[in-house]
Amino acid sequence: MLDIFGITLPIFLLIGVGYLAVRLRIIDKPQVRGLGVFVIHCALPALIVRALVSRPLDETFNLYYLLAYGLGSLVVFIGALFIARRRRHKPLDASALYALGMSASNSGFIGYPVAALVVGSPAVAAMALNFLIENLLIIPAALTLAEVSSQRGSSARVVLIRTARQLLKNPIILAILAGTSLALSGLSLPTPVFRAIDMLAMAAAPTALFVIGGTLYGLKARGMAGDVTQIAIGKLIVHPLAVLLAFLALPPIDPVLMTTGILFACAPMISVYPIFGQRYGLGEITAATLMVTTLAAFLTISLAIWLLQASSLFVVS
Repeated sequence: MLDIFGITLPIFLLIGVGYLAVRLRIIDKPQVRGLGVFVIHCALPALIVRALVSRPLDETFNLYYLLAYGLGSLVVFIGALFIARRRRHKPLDASALYALGMSASNSGFIGYPVAALVVGSPAVAAMALNFLIENLLIIPAALTLAEVSSQRGSSARVVLIRTARQLLKNPIILAILAGTSLALSGLSLPTPVFRAIDMLAMAAAPTALFVIGGTLYGLKARGMAGDVTQIAIGKLIVHPLAVLLAFLALPPIDPVLMTTGILFACAPMISVYPIFGQRYGLGEITAATLMVTTLAAFLTISLAIWLLQASSLFVVS
């Protein structure tokens, strides 16, 4: 178990460095948000482009991985939406946000650093595929339902068009399109350009973890135990199990990719979760849930790695 903590502890120590930097006023929240913009708009896109142009395209895009991870995430999303809406009688916008929190992982800021330490380079390809599922399926579905519920006078069709336009401006989606186009064309990037992209890509993981830590400072989780616990359990336990079952239900896949997918599913929810929550009057609970889930993930991810190591179905270095 100590070797597992050797994998997860550095990740959460970097998160702790970000937290302490804000707490000690070495850096303030607006500066942390600026670093987050750097990660989303520069470092992660560079990481994706580097991965796509550095290996054959058929090694990156795996249909069974997309189906398994997408199916597992979608089942959790629909199940969480049903429970929140029908069983707990939450409004549709709140139900959609609860479902989003349980089914969309923080693939770039936490999932990738964890998976990269466990399985190595395949984590980058899996991250690109996860971004497709999260940005083209889970997040648009949640925001469409929440927008319709908020009674802003917009039809579902208008909301979908607006969401599609936003996706076309998403730097992650643009990086996937650019990297795929380069890989299909067979063109090679000039050496100085590739080196610049490589330097940006190397900054992605540590900066992302620092940003998560800085974001957590000041968040509180008082008086929301029931909802926070439900969303956290759904994200950290139900989502990985659903992805695992989806992998086992589909034709056999490379054990490394299956391991990677489960590790990504073990990550907490997306870091912009509280931002979405604020838009629909759920800022406090989404912020509290992000904090609790991220802290609890230290134990659940360590346990998941231990279980993966103990099973012959998976590959853990």
